[in-house]
Amino acid sequence: MSKQRAQPPIWKQATAYGALLAAGTLALQWFDYRRLARDHMSELYVALVAGGFLVLGIVIGIRAFAPRTPLPFDGNPRAIESLGITPRELTVLLEIAAGRSNKEIARALDVSPNTVKTHVARLYEKLGATRRTDAVGRARALGIVP
Repeated sequence: MSKQRAQPPIWKQATAYGALLAAGTLALQWFDYRRLARDHMSELYVALVAGGFLVLGIVIGIRAFAPRTPLPFDGNPRAIESLGITPRELTVLLEIAAGRSNKEIARALDVSPNTVKTHVARLYEKLGATRRTDAVGRARALGIVP
């Protein structure tokens, strides 16, 4: 019997041929890319700059439109102190800002409506207001009420 040379398995041959074809294709693509880059360099630069600005615009847009956490409301204690608003007057002012009438405020605070009227008159005086909406507007501008 003659000795025959053993053939490698078919999958090894297919893998070798596939790798050889892939390397050849890669080389051809690389040369094609080099020619393309040499012939169209300015267009490539414009595309790179446009891509950079696209990414920059997306980042700025995300930061600009991201929901922000609101600052906690502190009632501006400096303004309250400088105007001389008492704690009871502040409570009345908050009730006015909530849209309640004098009678509703009197019921909630367990005082007479005349007492509420006195507090409201003092608030007008201290805030330089002539009516309820004006007082609430000035208090909001000063950061006393939310």
